[in-house]
Amino acid sequence: MGWTVMGSADTDEEDRELMDGCGTHVSALTSYVTRLLGGDRYRAEDIVQETLTRCWLKFGLNDHAMLRPWLFTVARNLVIDSHRKSQARPQEVDGAWLEQEASEFDHIEQRLSSVVVMEALKGVSLAHREVLYSAYYLGKSVEETSRDLDIPPGTVKSRLYYGIRSLRLALQQDAVVQVQQSAPVPAAHGRHMDLVPALAA
Repeated sequence: MGWTVMGSADTDEEDRELMDGCGTHVSALTSYVTRLLGGDRYRAEDIVQETLTRCWLKFGLNDHAMLRPWLFTVARNLVIDSHRKSQARPQEVDGAWLEQEASEFDHIEQRLSSVVVMEALKGVSLAHREVLYSAYYLGKSVEETSRDLDIPPGTVKSRLYYGIRSLRLALQQDAVVQVQQSAPVPAAHGRHMDLVPALAA
């Protein structure tokens, strides 16, 4: 999918600069949205097109560094909005549908958060990523992780600590997810949360 500036010959330079900036992120943005939508490339392209349109209408060039995070945040919100709008409303409003709506919304939020964290993990070193995956996604103890990776327990704890710091920084830089203070990293079994500081925005 490409992005081309359309318009009259007198389109000002700022608009062209903004569109050129957006164009450099189209491929990564499309891949990201496609994953959020479970592989639906056509819907993803619609979301990306809407994101780029909003960028052209609303985004200023005061801070070039914020363009990529802004695009990813808008695209993520559009995916959530699209999901919510697609949910059928019951004919009789008795309150039960509110529970179902909330449940569905929670489900997609968890899925989006998981995808975002997995993307952010790519920016963490392999050594730190291994212990994070073992402790948080597999729910293994420090001792189990130590045996599996053949490293001392103290090293496991140290890598968990610095791995969390690196992951938090990656999430903040991407600005594609707001990490709640009460929810560190999505965990398979929710164990060992006392080993490292909680992820906080």
